[in-house]
Amino acid sequence: MNHLAHALLAGDDEWLQLGGMLGDFVHGQPDPALFPPRVIAGIRLHRAIDVYTDAHPEVLAAKTLLVPPHRRYAGILLDMWFDHCLARDFARWCTQPLDDYSNALRALLHRHDALLPPALRQFRGYMEAHDLPAGYADRAMLGRALTGIGQRLSRANPLDSALPVLVAQEVALQERFEAFFPQLQGFAREWIEAQVG
Repeated sequence: MNHLAHALLAGDDEWLQLGGMLGDFVHGQPDPALFPPRVIAGIRLHRAIDVYTDAHPEVLAAKTLLVPPHRRYAGILLDMWFDHCLARDFARWCTQPLDDYSNALRALLHRHDALLPPALRQFRGYMEAHDLPAGYADRAMLGRALTGIGQRLSRANPLDSALPVLVAQEVALQERFEAFFPQLQGFAREWIEAQVG
């Protein structure tokens, strides 16, 4: 899952949300001298969500819908596409309007600027410039984001041509997302209850 999903799955606790945003930018064991305990819990939740997602039968089935050369990048593509699905139908998954949620998430990153690694500060600027994560509801924005990710990868890749491939499988991917995401929500709630209280 991508940034919108990680924040939403963290619930209303802004420390867990911040940890969810930090999850892709903090490597190894989070340093307790740098991060409050609930932020570390949020980072751990992010990682647990990623493990759960990668092994889920609906996600594995969705990956088979992508043919080479795109299948090799199915993890990235599905993370982004599922955030698109979430953003596009956000009112089904959250009572807060998408634009308000997106603005609040960026404001959270500003409030806790001192805790952000440089790469997340840089990404926050990208979020602001492109109205993310709300912008993921727009297919054209999703296509540009995929191209940008592809340009940052060290080897040649087909991410700049992936959007039409995803759109061609839209109905089947939506079915997989609809079956998967409620289960992921349940997993995240149970994890938070068990690990954070």
